[in-house]
Amino acid sequence: MIRITSYLHRDTLYDSIYRWMCDDVRSGDGWLITSLVAFNNAFVSRYLADFARKAIGNLYPDVPLVGRPVHIKGELKDAIVVRPPYTNPRIEEMLSQYHMHPERYYRETPFSAQLYFIPFSCGDVYVGSHRIKRVRRLAEKSARRIIDRIFADIRERANALADDRARRLGIPRESLVTEPEDMAREFEKAESKLVDDLRNRRRIHEDSELIINDVAGIKIISEDPDPKPLVSRLIQGQDCQVVEIEPHRGHYNATNVLVRLRPDKQRLLQQPLSGAFLRLMHSRGLDAEQANRAFTEFVQSGEDTVNIEVIISSYQEMLESEIGRCMHEDRIIHQRLRQEYRSYLAKNVEYLMEYLFALGISPQAEVRELPIKLWNRYLPDYFDDAVKRLFNIPPMNVVE
Repeated sequence: MIRITSYLHRDTLYDSIYRWMCDDVRSGDGWLITSLVAFNNAFVSRYLADFARKAIGNLYPDVPLVGRPVHIKGELKDAIVVRPPYTNPRIEEMLSQYHMHPERYYRETPFSAQLYFIPFSCGDVYVGSHRIKRVRRLAEKSARRIIDRIFADIRERANALADDRARRLGIPRESLVTEPEDMAREFEKAESKLVDDLRNRRRIHEDSELIINDVAGIKIISEDPDPKPLVSRLIQGQDCQVVEIEPHRGHYNATNVLVRLRPDKQRLLQQPLSGAFLRLMHSRGLDAEQANRAFTEFVQSGEDTVNIEVIISSYQEMLESEIGRCMHEDRIIHQRLRQEYRSYLAKNVEYLMEYLFALGISPQAEVRELPIKLWNRYLPDYFDDAVKRLFNIPPMNVVE
């Protein structure tokens, strides 16, 4: 149902998500999900850093790039306001508001990224960054896409019920007068039929795959109104091709470029595994040699190409997206508030996706039974405890 194009073994993850939606958990799923989440994130971090440094380096071939890892959004926001390359009344307004009220800007938001600077006599100037979408945000985005698809399916089924009612009455559908209670009843009936299909492991209707292209992302600052020459320089000397160039116009103006990369697996696999990754593997019973062998096999047996999203914008537009009228964190909140379908089924999809991706980075080696079934009803307290158990955190019960 969900295809994450920055990941390897995309078909396996696609099938696993749908199986879990149908409560079809199998022996070995704990390790399977670990490899699909943890191994993929480790590989994304390698090829993305390699591609980003070369791409941004192509734009500044005579200047040594300075890289700086960051872990919260406040570090990025501070970096982009300290030395603006130019100014105007709108930029001055944004900078002034940020300095006066930094607490309004979601500074503590977790953020796994590398910032890139070029050195000047006045100090380092920000020119771009790369980031990996966090596991929780990926789970949330996957759930939102699935919920939208399920909602569309239910509406189609409800419309079919209305068509049947019109035929029985011998009138055209557009002449059918439906009371709100009847509409709600037909929607609930259609929803129940879809849930029954999932419970009985019948495939639900899918018009097309749900594609997520932005797990691996790069941002580039450019004042050139024509992005094409810059894109050509970005990919110069790299084994990749441009799939799509899409301008975005609105409260935030930028150009989205989708790049299909053929990473040099052999060279990237020579990098040592991180201590955090080895500790996760140790919790699954693998020593360093076994972990490296499993990771190598996973990468070598995966697809040859992956997608990277490159966003190109001016300095002012980048400010708008981080501290201005189209702040990224505000957009996330608005997306959550705009979700039209909010029944127990939608909430359970959110729970299930978060549980699946959390399992992949947790110390739990196996899952014998899913704590979330889409047709059951739960309070958030229950789900909170289910996730805590993945990380061996005791429930918040009263202690006598």
